Amino acid sequence: MLKIIDIYIIRKFLGTFFYAISLLILIVIIFDVSENIDSFIQKEAPLRAIVFDYYVNFIPYFINLFIYLFTFISVIFFTSKLAGNTEIIAILSSGVSFKRLLYPYMISAVLLAVMSFYLGNFLIPKTNQERRVFKNNYMENLTKDKSKNLHLQIAPNTFAFVESYNSKLQTGYKFSLEKFDGQEMTYKLMADRIYLDTVNGNWKLKNFFIRTLDSTGQRLIKGAEMDTSFSLQPEDLYKIKEKFEEMDYFELNEFIVSEKQKGSKAYKKFEVEKYKRASGPVAIIILTIIGVALSSRKVRGGIGMHLGIGIGLTFSYILLMQVSTVFSTFGNLSPLVASWIPNAIFFIIAIYLLIKAPK
Repeated sequence: MLKIIDIYIIRKFLGTFFYAISLLILIVIIFDVSENIDSFIQKEAPLRAIVFDYYVNFIPYFINLFIYLFTFISVIFFTSKLAGNTEIIAILSSGVSFKRLLYPYMISAVLLAVMSFYLGNFLIPKTNQERRVFKNNYMENLTKDKSKNLHLQIAPNTFAFVESYNSKLQTGYKFSLEKFDGQEMTYKLMADRIYLDTVNGNWKLKNFFIRTLDSTGQRLIKGAEMDTSFSLQPEDLYKIKEKFEEMDYFELNEFIVSEKQKGSKAYKKFEVEKYKRASGPVAIIILTIIGVALSSRKVRGGIGMHLGIGIGLTFSYILLMQVSTVFSTFGNLSPLVASWIPNAIFFIIAIYLLIKAPK
């Protein structure tokens, strides 16, 4: 059962959090409008699209982006005020243990963690679809053709090569497809051009040449045009900036499995994103514990001292997450380990600060 002191702390916690992040959202929107107003005018973006397709959908994305920082700042801010007003001392002197004092903080932190998990895995991917369409039309082109001479594995032992690809025309030039059995090539297809038939989703080949090899010898087939299908997607031939932003939890899993089956290493960035969406909500709880343990002691510096230490710790967490992400994406560090290293380190810090907290 929640007591009066629990409701008081929960209201302070959540009230400070939503008030602070609402103010920052307004400030960020004002700066964003001033930065992008030229693009909106130049590309004649409709006012309704600017407000509803971009900025309304921008709000949940922004909340989840800074939820760790503002959770920590909220805890530090109002707990330091409680400590400065000697309220923490009065609560502990009345027989309430520090562990019991953490109870309303944990309820608030879990609520924010659940909200963050839902936002990151389900709501934001949906809102990002409209936001990114607007961004692509009126702000920046999110689709970019890859460099020339594209080599990729589209299935186990199956490799494709495209000299160049035009995403607007959905046409590739100097295409070849090779299949292997161990070290032996069993199939080779070459074509001057390959383009996507948007009606049936198949690929059309122009001026093709097929060579098949087996124990009986080789067979050659030539032709001017042919319809075919294989596990090559147009998205494999051009880049979509931060495509994972539009994928919910289940779509992200399906994409990772698909990329692994192809033998592609492009899945690593998406796998890092998947684990970050799970580790992020846990970080809210860990940072809340650190914030309470750090700011519950009355010190000479007051709120300023606590806020300075708290912001420093939060940015250290964000920096550590970015560093581990880079090592995972471009190195050999496991995406699972990379996503949970910051939480593990800060959990140890939380335990230490809990031990040192005033009892």
